[in-house]
Amino acid sequence: MWETLQLPFVQRGLLEVVLLAAAGGLVGTWIVLRGLAFFTHAVGAGAFPGLVLADGLSFSAHLGAAGTAGLLAGGVGWLGRRDRDRYDSVTALVLVAALAAGVVLASDVFHSGSNVERLLFGSLLLVDGSDIAYAAAAAAAALILTVVIGPRWLAIGFDPTAARGMRLGSPVHDVLLLGLVGFVTLSALSAIGALLATALLVMPAATTRLVCDRLGRWQVATVLLACVEGVVGLLASVELNAPPGPAIAVLAGAVFGLVAAGRVLLPRRRRRTPRPAVLAAIAMLVLTGCGASPRHRGVAVVATTTQLGDLVRQVGGSAVFVTQILQPNSDPHEYEPRPDDVRATAGARAVFESGGGLDGWVAKIVEEAGGSPRVVVVGESALRREARRSGDPTPDPHWWHDPRNVEAAVPVIRDALSRLDPRLRATFQRRADGYLAKLRVLDAGIGRCVSQVPSADRELVTDHDAFGYFARRYGIRVIGAVIPSQTTQAQPSAGAVAELVGVIAREHVRAVFPESSVSPRLAAAIARRTGASSSLTLYGDSLGPAGSDGATYLGMERHNADAMVRGFTGGARGCPIPGL
Repeated sequence: MWETLQLPFVQRGLLEVVLLAAAGGLVGTWIVLRGLAFFTHAVGAGAFPGLVLADGLSFSAHLGAAGTAGLLAGGVGWLGRRDRDRYDSVTALVLVAALAAGVVLASDVFHSGSNVERLLFGSLLLVDGSDIAYAAAAAAAALILTVVIGPRWLAIGFDPTAARGMRLGSPVHDVLLLGLVGFVTLSALSAIGALLATALLVMPAATTRLVCDRLGRWQVATVLLACVEGVVGLLASVELNAPPGPAIAVLAGAVFGLVAAGRVLLPRRRRRTPRPAVLAAIAMLVLTGCGASPRHRGVAVVATTTQLGDLVRQVGGSAVFVTQILQPNSDPHEYEPRPDDVRATAGARAVFESGGGLDGWVAKIVEEAGGSPRVVVVGESALRREARRSGDPTPDPHWWHDPRNVEAAVPVIRDALSRLDPRLRATFQRRADGYLAKLRVLDAGIGRCVSQVPSADRELVTDHDAFGYFARRYGIRVIGAVIPSQTTQAQPSAGAVAELVGVIAREHVRAVFPESSVSPRLAAAIARRTGASSSLTLYGDSLGPAGSDGATYLGMERHNADAMVRGFTGGARGCPIPGL
């Protein structure tokens, strides 16, 4: 446990959850008292269009989220100003409008290069100074407004008609409360995510409400419980290698369930002793008491993607211990870093990055790890060459689908490993030379297979734009993609799908190729509408699991070539490549 507490991201995360506990604990009591739980969730979800705008236009995500969430809070407050009971229905209407705007922006305006997943689902691993400052401001605002306006909110919560008759409440007070709820909700974006904000803002308050009957005690107990649940959830996520936001949410729900069950099962005379914090503390001792740092032999390095993991193992052999962040059939575009990724990076001497924005999240992992590993962008030369060729400053990041690019990447890996352990330079050179020979066999074999297919039949439709390098290398024409983007974060519009269906029918395309790391349902539906086949799967962003055709890079590209040739020829031909 002491080793865990030395990690910079854990220290920042602990400070963040303590500040959020203070803000969420105080505001949570008002949320429960005034029945604003749905509004709280709506504010977080309603921040979606702001997050998309912020990422698409490259300005502060918090600013973008605050803008749309502020509009939502103001709209709900204004539309529901005459009837408190209308808050839920009004909130639902405004929320639908916000989500619809976000979907349109993500799909049709920015084609969703937007990295909104981390802000929607949170990551305490990646909080920085601005997130901590935001949480501190939210805690201060919650404390000040609770002291200054709290008595009026309390009066309105118990008897709104009498409170307004005694001039203890006004629409301004309601707007301030809604604004505070929105502000605190947004402060939890980076930590536990807008969609899980109720874990800190509602669950602790709902739990302590079962055992507290005075507002002051209730608020103090809620802040303490939220703090304990946040700390326990963070430490548990580190030990169990789970996302922190969901870990906190699950723990908060479990504590609520235990306290609620205790209220029902325990004798009445024993109910008055609140135990939620004790239960959470016991969970912390159990969860953080296990787990020790694994020992390994060889030079410790980290590889972000499955392809890089395989390439580094091929060159390094048993002299290198590789921690591979992405696992088979996982999508690098939608990956949320885990605690073990940061811990592995903290002890690594080098980090191998693919480049091109595909695994851009690794920069934050390296920063939070607190070590000083050498970062090697393996695909840099290929991406630089592609940028010059296309004139696009953000070229296609799927460089490995041209074996010649991998031939250029292998010496980069070899030289990086040789710098880490010069004594093994000859070993790395020998292994690299052997692998380069196999790459040349692969390249020649794919070229030979594809050349036997008439050029008019080499028409490729895939899940997303991941095979541009492969197509250009072997003379294949890319007709379209189910997701018309180089990232799987995009969502195809109805118009884009209809256009693709028309192109497939007009060009008499024989096969639509789903990808192993993307859901095949839409590709299969398009194939059914056009009469094309969708039974041949490609490995695009990720290698396959052990034992599959795509378990290695060589196997991946051999499988892809065989699947494409079979699809182009209606099953008449395949692509065997001997010598691999």
